[in-house]
Amino acid sequence: METADLRQRMAQGENATTEFKENFDQEAIETAAAFANTDGGTVLIGVSDSGDIRGITIGKETLRNWSNRISQATEPRVDIEIGAVDVEGKSVLWIRVAECSIKPVSVKGRCYKRVGNSNRVMSPQEIAQMHLDATGQTWDGLLVTRAGMDDIDEKKVEWYLTRRETIRNVSKPQGMSMAAFLKNINGVGDDGTPTHAGLLFFSKHPQRRFFYNAQLRVVRFKGTSILHPVIDRIDCFETLWENVNTAEEFIRKNIRLLSFRTSRSFQRDDKFEYPLNALREAIINALIHRDYQETADVRVFIFDNRVEVISPGTFPEGVSPDEPTHKPVNPTLSQFMFDIGFIERYGAGIRMMQRLCREWGNKAPRYVFHPLETKIIFDSPIQESTFIEIDDISEQLNERQRNAFFYVQRHGQIATKEYVEINQVSRRVAYEELKNMAAKGLLNVIGKGRGTKYVQKVSD
Repeated sequence: METADLRQRMAQGENATTEFKENFDQEAIETAAAFANTDGGTVLIGVSDSGDIRGITIGKETLRNWSNRISQATEPRVDIEIGAVDVEGKSVLWIRVAECSIKPVSVKGRCYKRVGNSNRVMSPQEIAQMHLDATGQTWDGLLVTRAGMDDIDEKKVEWYLTRRETIRNVSKPQGMSMAAFLKNINGVGDDGTPTHAGLLFFSKHPQRRFFYNAQLRVVRFKGTSILHPVIDRIDCFETLWENVNTAEEFIRKNIRLLSFRTSRSFQRDDKFEYPLNALREAIINALIHRDYQETADVRVFIFDNRVEVISPGTFPEGVSPDEPTHKPVNPTLSQFMFDIGFIERYGAGIRMMQRLCREWGNKAPRYVFHPLETKIIFDSPIQESTFIEIDDISEQLNERQRNAFFYVQRHGQIATKEYVEINQVSRRVAYEELKNMAAKGLLNVIGKGRGTKYVQKVSD
């Protein structure tokens, strides 16, 4: 390292790839391991935390001894370069650490990763995932050695083949054993040992025997908090595609249906408060992209004012709701879901949910991130205290007024300008028809003149 390079690093301060140490110690070795587990980096010995040059005494064998200490303390051994440079008459030792190709690197049984300008001990789940990433494997492709072909349900494989043929126009294999077919799609290994994906998609009872944390819990609460009473719940312990269908049926029974009769016929116009396809997509994403090495399960909580879908794990690096690049955590499970038509296009789920909510008239789903889990929230367009059943008076409303009524249910209020925009009528017609709705007791009027707002009528 040249003096100019060292000065530049010191000017930038400690960060994800640079660490200052006044002396060589155990923490310097841990930093070397953290750099090896992340993106590589440089440790400068003889520099204070604030970037002041303290200098160190370097003997004939110093560089070799410190290099050996790092090599002997790390497993697998860290690849480093080491050298010294004189700055302002003082010696600064530098240790350049390359990112290790075999991860994770441990120091006395502990694994560290670089986060910002500090080292953090990795969790068992992070260690396992780093090992998979380093070896080019994914969790869903690993073999479950305590399982065998007798754990595979032939009827579920046949259902998958029939469904794939119908949805994707892929003919059923002819003259091929079930084991050979499952091997081709990564459902089992060479010796017939099922993979994680194979069991989650085709086994008889995957959660009860192999993956208890792979269950899907769906709960309907009375109120807006998990501390409120539970009205209904279901624990899904079957294959992933069966769990999706079960959850959808449960949700249908536990969310509200907006319903009214039209003036044209005795038929009802019905509309759920949430777009079911968007909720279904969120559940599918949670099941196929979750971190199965976390002990938590996927949860769907239905409250009076929202639905939450909670999935263990976080988005892959470089992926976010704003940048929904296709980077599946469990690619085999993703492929299986695609084969049966549960997902249509890779990487399109987030945008599809946003579009469905927008077309439904609901707010776009929002995300809440935690180091251990990801939560997607669908807000209800209806406030419990302001929901109005309009069957008895719908005959008195024209189509434009019904549009306005549901607009108010979604947004809380409407002005003459919005009435004009959604119904394509004049301001005078909008004013008269909104005034009529207020007279019927459906809306309250706030303000005067052009600032007038028509808001939800709060029920007694």
